[in-house]
Amino acid sequence: MSLRFLTAGETHGPQLTAIIEGLPSNLQLDFEELNFQLHRRQLGHGRGRRMQIEKDTADIVGGVRHGRTTGAPVALVVTNNDWKHWMTVMNIQPIEGGDEAKRRVNRPRPGHADLNGGLKYNLKDLRNVLERSSARETAARVAVGAVARQLLAAFGIKVAGQVIRIGEIEAPPNNLSVDELISATEQSPVRVVDKETEAKMTAHIDQIKAEGDSIGGIVECIIEGVPVGLGSHVQWDRKLDARIAGAVVSINAFKGCEIGIGFGAGGLRGSQVHDEILYTEERGFHRASNRAGGFEGGMTTGERIVVRGVMKPIPTLYKPLRSVDIDTKKPFTAQVERSDSCAVPAASVVMEHVVAWEVARAFLEKFGGDSIEEIRANLDHYLKQVGRY
Repeated sequence: MSLRFLTAGETHGPQLTAIIEGLPSNLQLDFEELNFQLHRRQLGHGRGRRMQIEKDTADIVGGVRHGRTTGAPVALVVTNNDWKHWMTVMNIQPIEGGDEAKRRVNRPRPGHADLNGGLKYNLKDLRNVLERSSARETAARVAVGAVARQLLAAFGIKVAGQVIRIGEIEAPPNNLSVDELISATEQSPVRVVDKETEAKMTAHIDQIKAEGDSIGGIVECIIEGVPVGLGSHVQWDRKLDARIAGAVVSINAFKGCEIGIGFGAGGLRGSQVHDEILYTEERGFHRASNRAGGFEGGMTTGERIVVRGVMKPIPTLYKPLRSVDIDTKKPFTAQVERSDSCAVPAASVVMEHVVAWEVARAFLEKFGGDSIEEIRANLDHYLKQVGRY
């Protein structure tokens, strides 16, 4: 069975819900680690007041017994603390009162899903669109990804992330291990290694916020310990790098993805792009470099997976852009909802978990079984086969 999940819930509703299907039995879950990943998503310089209200934790309400998965679907719930202020507005029952009581939204924000969603679903209250299209949904996706992350960790696969750029400020490259990267970025409010860059980024965010504007950036996810051969070249939709790219662009406000040197390859010669193949008794087949970001032919090479995603500036501005009132059809300034000036550091955490999910899905497709023990036996057999090649 393929690993899959669904989420449900609105940004100001009572809760976010996620259901994961396809997890093996006997996976030991660390609940503190799961909630730590949710906590990481709430941090970062530039976050708005909502993060002061929510203290995200995930309650597992199905599929786990005595700390271990049973093989049944796993259900997770992330409660929205802000719900108490929206119980009337977001009530599932009909309510009395006009637009003010319902906090109806009729002025779409440029760059958001408001107008497209209203037109598509024929909704005259754009709150019905923005409540679901809000990046609050990523809390559920991080919870799901945190479970996938623990599955990968059980087989020695580690995940880390960092911020590469915020607006005009770019971090210098580094070649830290995943463990070193995690240690360094957890100490930074903008999830960078270099302290001088950190100071420049925080000052840049503060300047943008003071001007009533928002700013985006570029984040990177690195995964170590992935065996060769996840994904496949035989069909377009089985290429793991393609699936990862699609998942990254599905994150709210993300507009692009690159793997390895990515778009930089367009300005280089082939001799500057391709990774030469080496062989030693200790390592077997490996690459002299990793410009491909851990992929060739849609399959993992055994080198680090390196993925970058670009996040546009958040569309909700405190200095609103021009829009059109859907009732009067007259020009107006876009309606303001509470938002962040910069969510790039938090987006780095989200991308870690989105990429981890896709890698875990491909891992189970390759080594799948109904229990952790069966998967481990399948992996061991495969690694011996690769070692004999």
